[in-house]
Amino acid sequence: MQGTARKARIFIVDDHPIVRQGLAQLIDQEPDLVVCGEAGDAPTALRQMGTEEPDLAIVDLSLPSCDGIELIKSLRSQCPRVRVLVLSMHDEALYLERALRAGADGFLTKQEAAAEVLAALRQLLRGEMYLSPALAPKLVRLIRDATQGEKAGVDRLSDREFQVFRMIGEGKATKEIADQLCLSVKTIETYRASIKKKLDLPDGQQLVQHAMRWVLSRDKP
Repeated sequence: MQGTARKARIFIVDDHPIVRQGLAQLIDQEPDLVVCGEAGDAPTALRQMGTEEPDLAIVDLSLPSCDGIELIKSLRSQCPRVRVLVLSMHDEALYLERALRAGADGFLTKQEAAAEVLAALRQLLRGEMYLSPALAPKLVRLIRDATQGEKAGVDRLSDREFQVFRMIGEGKATKEIADQLCLSVKTIETYRASIKKKLDLPDGQQLVQHAMRWVLSRDKP
């Protein structure tokens, strides 16, 4: 009797249990796919993926202690053969560009239909890349703008500075940011100073206001 074909192993990283459960139910009903593990944070994901050896990881960008961008970078160095699909609530080219630069193989927004998620998984497993159809034009504009002149605004920030900037905009204090990122308060203050300089903001109050306006503008439907 001929052996059963091997199913592609999928690992899910999302801090919302209900999202992980929904994805697992969707994937496990497919004949060629199986969920081999899941995690709600980056350290757990890295530890488990080292033993589970998935073929593909679905990664959310908003994770506690270490965001998805940093996780992707770690995966590229520790598990280089694992394909990475970002599944994010953010539908902006800015997040897409940073995720791809970190080493993601695909980017899908959480607004997409279930069939689109499965199509993206299979496309990545074939060795191809995948982008949400709505994001492709935004990425083209981002690349075009980058070739026409110097980067502007938050585009100037490094990935870690961008992470700190976003957390400031979410109303988190320096100590809280330091605790969540497992960094010292002094390190976060250094990042704040660098962000102010790059964004040409005169003081901490202006930084907080600018960051909050930026986050609020991105949260609008």
